[in-house]
Amino acid sequence: MSKVIYSKDHKYIVGQLKKARQEAGLEQAEVAKLLGRTQSHISKVEAGQWRIDVVALKEFARIYKKSIDYFLK
Repeated sequence: MSKVIYSKDHKYIVGQLKKARQEAGLEQAEVAKLLGRTQSHISKVEAGQWRIDVVALKEFARIYKKSIDYFLK
């Protein structure tokens, strides 16, 4: 089994996260502040360097005003 961060599904979710943030008109630093994280953390998530669990995905969806389905194939 390949590592999750290298899977096509993970790459798709990461791409959708970045797209959703841009559509929401938010900068990484703004998202980081809303999540209580650093801008560096958001950057690593969007670069695909961090795995995203369902709880984190739910928080991103709330901030970006998107349904969970938006991030999934």
